[in-house]
Amino acid sequence: MNKNFDGKLVFITGGSSGIGLALAKQFASRGANVWIAARRTDLLDQAKLEIESFRKNPGQIIGVVQLDVADRQQIANMAKEFIGQNGAPDFLVNSAGVVHPGEFLRLDPERFDWMMNINYFGTVFTTRAFLPAMAARGSGHITNISSGAGYLGVYGYTAYCGSKFAVRGFSDALRSEIKNCGIGVTIVFPPDTNTAQLAYEEPFKPAITRELTQTSGLMQPDHLAQIVLSGIERGKYVITPGFMNSLYYFAVNLAGNGVYPIMDWMVRDARKKVGATNDKACECDLDDPNQV
Repeated sequence: MNKNFDGKLVFITGGSSGIGLALAKQFASRGANVWIAARRTDLLDQAKLEIESFRKNPGQIIGVVQLDVADRQQIANMAKEFIGQNGAPDFLVNSAGVVHPGEFLRLDPERFDWMMNINYFGTVFTTRAFLPAMAARGSGHITNISSGAGYLGVYGYTAYCGSKFAVRGFSDALRSEIKNCGIGVTIVFPPDTNTAQLAYEEPFKPAITRELTQTSGLMQPDHLAQIVLSGIERGKYVITPGFMNSLYYFAVNLAGNGVYPIMDWMVRDARKKVGATNDKACECDLDDPNQV
């Protein structure tokens, strides 16, 4: 069923930058009233100005909310106040996310907590806070932003993959549970996208990871956002922006367990290219390697 965004209420976490901001602009360009949530007020204020320039008409409301999606109580309080003032969102987009690459034994345990708290629990808590009001109304749509690393385990991304695979499992189960409540669910698996987050990752990538990902291509956030909104309009559950990303997703699901020998071959090839004669992944920087 095609969805109309004109005059609809949209709430986007992680909406002050990257994919979240690009989605906010696209929703605004199609007539929606858009609220974005993030932690930093300076980025929120700048993002609001950018989104306002994309409005279809000057009467559209563009709002901001300072929010830490890792704080369940803060989310619950915010959602209660938001719904009381604006009503339940027609479209909820869980886009807040963080990433820090690194081989498993060389990552601090706190990195795993950080990524799970924001990427996974942030999605769960925000959905839990808004869903009852959406269900009571009997309509709405939830979009969860996962990652290409949410369907394919990538060398150097144990913490990130774990959090994004969790978003996939949550979304699969949620879709089944609320299918008859008048609420749709979409999960997006973006490829590498040209955002500040990706720029942050680059210095921390193991050499093998950098070699594996250098030929995967780079998508622009505005193009990705257009693809996502088009998919939501058509009621798609899974959206895999980009040709190569879609091909990988199809191949992984088609190959099943056969994908693991393929990935092993790719990692072996990457090792040769970067001259990884010693396996640094087996070395541990932590004082106690058993604390993870």
